[in-house]
Amino acid sequence: MDGKHIVIQSPYHSGTEFYNYKHTYSIVLLALVDRTYKFIFADVGCQGRISDGGVFRNSLLFQKLSRGDLNLPALSPLSGCDNAMPYVFVADNAFPLQTNIMKPYPGEHPEGSLKRNFN
Repeated sequence: MDGKHIVIQSPYHSGTEFYNYKHTYSIVLLALVDRTYKFIFADVGCQGRISDGGVFRNSLLFQKLSRGDLNLPALSPLSGCDNAMPYVFVADNAFPLQTNIMKPYPGEHPEGSLKRNFN
């Protein structure tokens, strides 16, 4: 899951609503793809000034995930493990860490460390 800024011309009388941290005007595409890069969710049109996490919090995907309405598979153990784990969406640090959202450890990690291997 990630957001992508789509550069646009400044909408008439929009002020800074669409002005982003890259110093351009944009709308944001929030996209969720499966392991074969097939889009399974897209939200387009949020103002460029809003962060990826903010766009996510305002999306139908967030609402459904929060309510448990996504019909995600039940918890199941990972290969070689007995602990049941949730299915997760992989996202970057702009998104919140939640039961069904996994993101990398922040910062740099030495070669061979568990955090680097995880990331």
